[in-house]
Amino acid sequence: MSAYLFLLLLVLIGVIAHNQSIIIASSVLLIIKAVGFGDQLFPTLASKGIHWGVTIITIAVLVPIATGDIGFRELWNSIKGPVGIIAFSSGIFVALAAAQGVQLMRVDPVVTTALLAGTILAVGFMKGVPVGPLIGAGIAALILGGFNLIQKWF
Repeated sequence: MSAYLFLLLLVLIGVIAHNQSIIIASSVLLIIKAVGFGDQLFPTLASKGIHWGVTIITIAVLVPIATGDIGFRELWNSIKGPVGIIAFSSGIFVALAAAQGVQLMRVDPVVTTALLAGTILAVGFMKGVPVGPLIGAGIAALILGGFNLIQKWF
């Protein structure tokens, strides 16, 4: 019963915060659970959902290439200046950090729960975008690695 209440609370948070992503995601999960397909669908969504989501985001990001709006010339010109170099470097950094984050989420379920809570808060009330768990886990992994390194020195 608490899962239903939690999902309903998330729908309410989405409505209050005018966040369509939270409303849709929570409603879909609530419907799947209420109809009785949770046992069949939730394991697949939990194990493959992040991969599917990243794939859909990647498709959306690549649309300008498919439409011809961005070609090799635009790509090359975009990384020539300081802003482009910073953006290019940031893209590399977050992709590598997210890879570390996925590993951390697999190893420590407590981290996943805390990241989920932070993501819900940011998406629901701060107009955040729900890609945060991967990046958040990556940043957490880097910070935890830094703490572990400091502890070894002392």
